[in-house]
Order: sequence, then structure tokens, then C-alpha cells
Amino acid sequence: MKISIKHLPEEEFFVGHKACAGCGGSLLIRLALKVFGPNSHVVIPAGCMSAVGFIYPQMALGVNAMIAPFAATGAVLSGLAAAIRAKGITDIPVVGFAGDGATADIGLQSLSGAFDRRERIIYICYDNEAYMNTGIQKSGATPWGAKTTTSIGRAGSGSFGPKKDLIKIAAAHGVPYAATASVGQPADLLKKLQKAAQIDGPAFLHVFAPCPTGWGCKPDQTIKLGKSVVDTGLWPLIEWENERLTINRTPPRFAPLSEYIDGQGRYKHLQEEDLIAISNARDTRWKQLQSWVRESS
Repeated sequence: MKISIKHLPEEEFFVGHKACAGCGGSLLIRLALKVFGPNSHVVIPAGCMSAVGFIYPQMALGVNAMIAPFAATGAVLSGLAAAIRAKGITDIPVVGFAGDGATADIGLQSLSGAFDRRERIIYICYDNEAYMNTGIQKSGATPWGAKTTTSIGRAGSGSFGPKKDLIKIAAAHGVPYAATASVGQPADLLKKLQKAAQIDGPAFLHVFAPCPTGWGCKPDQTIKLGKSVVDTGLWPLIEWENERLTINRTPPRFAPLSEYIDGQGRYKHLQEEDLIAISNARDTRWKQLQSWVRESS
């Protein structure tokens, strides 16, 4: 059954959590579990979502769930999937929710192994672009220009570099399905969650999930940021499926960067030349994506 924004199931499987106001990661888990349903088996490594969801006796998850070591999400998911397969069970989604640090950095080796094993798992990275749970430190997914407690975000500051391209990493492993999404584009997100649930093998979703606490923005701006990051071209919505890349949405022209960057404390230090550098990097990224589309078609 196709799930739309207006016709989401009434059941809630992630409630009463203690996440910060406006948390994009908690919104993602709420929507994902509405799609995957009550039979879901969930793995969450050390991080924001395990910290706010497993506070006994106020457990926020209404499905089977466990906390994995920070680096082991992919390994624990693989073990669960193997056990379920051995029992001949086919209707239990095995889902991991891990932050960008636990995915792009600490858990990358484990994720690579999970991809190689070709187990039927769904791995979802909620990307809030830093190690938020431990103090807003820079991760491999922190974008150039963003200030964290361990980086200034400008050339020569120690944080000069692009985000790790997790979709290309997944594609290089030959996974059958990988995609980007944003909590600010729920229709696209729900479609991709449903598609991931049907994949016979590893599926990977890289989801943009704003963090008002770490980004220095107002809690009511989460959805706006999730929309504007797509409109400005800073977060392309793409799918890698059956060795072909599809760009799901190509804005006729990019919205001004100010629509996304203004209001975020982590970008207050940027100068005009920094914004030009971000704009140029975005344009280069889009050219690379368009080239990838042509090469894979």
C-alpha cells in the first residue's frame, strides 16, 4: 500500500522520547517506523537517538530495539538479519538508525562489511552534520563552512573539506538501492522508505536531519531548513538503483544560499568569499551528478 503524507498509519512506534525540540532525527524515526510497522527490529548505536530513546523506564520505541556499540551498527544488523533468515522469517524489517559520525566515520568499516554480506537490511543515516550527542564535534559529514566545537569552518582552520559522499561509497559496494532524502521533503522520504523496505538486499538511505541545538537555529525551523537545503541545491535528492543514478528533483534555478544559511549560528562567521566558495562547490557537485547520470544510463 502506498503511504502518503495525508494517509500515514495512526500507529506510533516512537513516542515520548526526550530529544531536543525540533530534532530532525526523531522526526525521521517516527516516519520510518510508521512505514516499516510493528514487526520492525531496530538497531541504534551510541548517539543521540539511543540516548533519547532508551531511558528506562520511559522507553520511546514501541518495537523490538537494541543499542549497538558505536562502531558496530552494520555488524549487529547483519547478525539480526542472518538469524531471521535462518528461522525462515520474511516479514521482519531489520532497520538501523545511525548518525553521521556513526556512519561516515566510526562505523564505516562495519557498514562496508554489511554491504558486502548482502544481508537484507535497511541502514538509515540521520545526518545532522556533526557528533551532536558528545558535544557538537566535527564529523566526516560536516559541510565546509559549518562551525563546530572542534572546527571553525574556514580555510586553514582544520575543517577544510567536503562531506564524505556516502551514496558513492554505497554504490561502489554494489548495493541494490541507495538514496538521499530530507525530513523537509516528506513525500519523497516516504516513497524512498517504502522502496527500501522492498529491496532484497542492503538498502541505504542518507537523510538530512537538522539539529537546532547543534546548528544554533530555532526549533521551529527544522522543516524549513529541510526544504531550503534542497531548494538551494546543497542537498540533491538522488537514487542509486540497479546501477543507475536518478536525480529526483532538479530545481529550475537554485534559491539564494541565504534562504538556508541565514538563521544558523554555525554559519554566522562566514564572509562573502566563503559563500562564493560554497556556491562554487555546489555547482561542481551538480555537474558531477549529471555526469554520473549520463555514465550510468
